[in-house]
Amino acid sequence: MILQAPLLEATSIRKRFGGFVALDAVDVTIRPGERVGLIGPNGSGKSTLVNCLSGAITNDTGTIRFDGRAIERLPAHHRTRLGIVRTFQMPLPFASMSVVGNLTIPLRFAARYRPGCSEGKNDFEQALLILEDVGLRDKAHASSAGLTQVEMRKLELARAVAARPKLLIADETMAGLSNAEVDEIISLLLKLNNQGVAIIMIEHIMRAVMAFSQRTIVLVAGKKIADDSPDVVMNDAEVVRAYLGE
Repeated sequence: MILQAPLLEATSIRKRFGGFVALDAVDVTIRPGERVGLIGPNGSGKSTLVNCLSGAITNDTGTIRFDGRAIERLPAHHRTRLGIVRTFQMPLPFASMSVVGNLTIPLRFAARYRPGCSEGKNDFEQALLILEDVGLRDKAHASSAGLTQVEMRKLELARAVAARPKLLIADETMAGLSNAEVDEIISLLLKLNNQGVAIIMIEHIMRAVMAFSQRTIVLVAGKKIADDSPDVVMNDAEVVRAYLGE
């Protein structure tokens, strides 16, 4: 079997905050259309890694290539325009805007920078189609400030989809949701993946990681200790020790 060239290739990523080593020579490779779970105990370096990949912070050393291009010195908004899009643990929509209005922002300032994303439709029409996909079409003209928690999560995903990602980093999109709501979000992510989008899922809900991921990466104390199929990773003695102790 011939593997596709990596979509994202991060090599020997290091990041320090003063005397604290947040990431210590971490390597991450994501191939087009791949579903990858990123897990680890609190403080393991997951958020720091995501921030380095998305451009929120700059890694101290190491290289990051996306779609064949070196991006480690590019600012976050340039990376978004290239196709790296992330959600946030705490959704913060533009509360003064309608639900559909929240989607026109990424459509206007991120998606249109890539050829073929407009599909011949204006921003409003595209936004309505995305809301239909995530189950929020009937909320299109409602205030985003009045959404329920699961609706907020769906809107956060919809805004990410509106930026037309090649790689979506979904950062704890299921925190605080019921089992049924978790299943809804998993279904939405799988639907997006089926459209060709590679996805990194950062999540503490292990059943979601197991159900979604083709491969799971484990960080502990800033180091990558495992990178394999979910079944193999969950039975790795070092991973078990990291979560359960000796």
